Amino acid sequence: MEDIAPQGMNPQIVKDLITTKMPYGKYKGVAIYRLPEPYLVWYHSKGFPQGRLGMLLHTIYEVKLNGLEYLLKPFLNKR
Repeated sequence: MEDIAPQGMNPQIVKDLITTKMPYGKYKGVAIYRLPEPYLVWYHSKGFPQGRLGMLLHTIYEVKLNGLEYLLKPFLNKR
């Protein structure tokens, strides 16, 4: 993956959204970017976990909430 990310986004975070898998729960093993929006909304209402996982979940929540999934497509095509 190139070090080019959508404006204002850290390229490592974009890479992590695509490559990191949910470590537990109903969606264990599912890549963060593939988590369904209702699951992310639930996390938003209950509170995201601490640390990097929480940051990634919150980031993908914002991406999906704002209809910005298209920004990830160039990175998905390079995998």
